[in-house]
Amino acid sequence: MSRIAVVAVGGNALTREHEIGTSEQIEANAHAMAQGIARLHADGWRVVVVHGNGPQVGNLSIQQEESVGLVPPQPLASVNAMTQGQLGSVLVRALDALLGAGTAVAVVSHMVVDPDDPAFVDPTKPIGPFFSAGRAEQLAEERGWVMREDAGRGFRRVVASPRPVELLESAAIRTLVERSHVVLACGGGGIGVLGGVDDGYPGVDAVIDKDAAAASVAISLRADGLILVTGVDAVSINYGTPEQTVVHELGVDAAIRYLGDGQFPPGSMGPKVRSAIDFVQAGGSAAVITSAEHLHDAIDPTTTFGTRIVPSSVMSSL
Repeated sequence: MSRIAVVAVGGNALTREHEIGTSEQIEANAHAMAQGIARLHADGWRVVVVHGNGPQVGNLSIQQEESVGLVPPQPLASVNAMTQGQLGSVLVRALDALLGAGTAVAVVSHMVVDPDDPAFVDPTKPIGPFFSAGRAEQLAEERGWVMREDAGRGFRRVVASPRPVELLESAAIRTLVERSHVVLACGGGGIGVLGGVDDGYPGVDAVIDKDAAAASVAISLRADGLILVTGVDAVSINYGTPEQTVVHELGVDAAIRYLGDGQFPPGSMGPKVRSAIDFVQAGGSAAVITSAEHLHDAIDPTTTFGTRIVPSSVMSSL
């Protein structure tokens, strides 16, 4: 079978900073994102796309709360499912416009999580828009939300973000990939559910990190490459200092060391580097961190686009 690449696209790529998240903005951003994904497919890669939903699920949660006098609000698991449908539809149509009708398929996806995951008592995943300190305090009091400052840009609601354990639809996704479909899966990291309970797979109030979910999908599919799309072309060490240095290739041991040294903060590059490490340690040949503009080129090991995280044995043989 052709090589498999799993591409992780952030919800912030579909609702960009300083945008309010209109349908027109999301559609335009999806069409821009589809260009690189379509080029991967045209080059013979079989592609699975995992997208985030942080801005969108937060906005939709606010709509749920604001309309409580008219209709009952839905739990976060249901809101996650809604954004899977919304963003999956937008990305499928953008890809089909380039590759032909029926090429892309969106799969409503459920990710089993551990009910004892410490994330449920220490929420860290920001969702929705930014608020002033005063408005954040008011929302925390009125709605019981946990609000935290986000990288100097204001305050956002944070929710639990447990580690993914098992993707329920992995076999179906593999079948679609083998038939050359571009598969949109695990939107928003997947709808969080509990497994092994008497009444099936109940949903949980959580938003799973899409990079961690993408690594889990890549591992389950035995993918050849994992591409983590971010807002910069490549990873830097000593970021924001006079010693800032762009790194185009890292052995997994060095990546672990830098992560432990705090080079990649939890609120920015940390989850991507952690997910890249997980994939490579599970047998993946390379994980790439780069911008949407370079996602097609960065998968090629002969280029200097993006940052490639590879087994340390590969680095030692160079």
